[in-house]
Amino acid sequence: MIALIQRVLSARVDVDQQTVGAIDAGLLALVAVQPEDGEAQAKRMLERLLGYRVFSDEAGKMNRSLADTGGGLLLVSQFTLAADTRSGMRPSFTSAAPPEHGRQWFERLVELARQAHPRVEIGRFGAHMQVHLVNDGPVTFWLDVR
Repeated sequence: MIALIQRVLSARVDVDQQTVGAIDAGLLALVAVQPEDGEAQAKRMLERLLGYRVFSDEAGKMNRSLADTGGGLLLVSQFTLAADTRSGMRPSFTSAAPPEHGRQWFERLVELARQAHPRVEIGRFGAHMQVHLVNDGPVTFWLDVR
């Protein structure tokens, strides 16, 4: 499972000109499921999303996590993160999970997140989405839990 996380002042996801998920300050996580992903990867990804220290403390150092701040978490499925781009001029998606597997483990990640954190929003799996965000910093990290 891969996540590209961005510390945001705000973020939202629109589908067909309707907002389906929105947060104020917190993390936007674009998430890709890979074929070998399962329960262990979903649990570890959630642990990293809630515990990764990307928010400033009183001294201005990145020492606070989403769990510490209570900020929002916007989870958006994005299979293209798993693309193989090492050669050629067109990405290969053989390293991304098939849609059924991707949906199953993305939805499990959402379920676990909602059990553990009070402010979780999502995009719409498989939909054409417009993601709007105000990146704070900018602060962006790549998380990979294989």
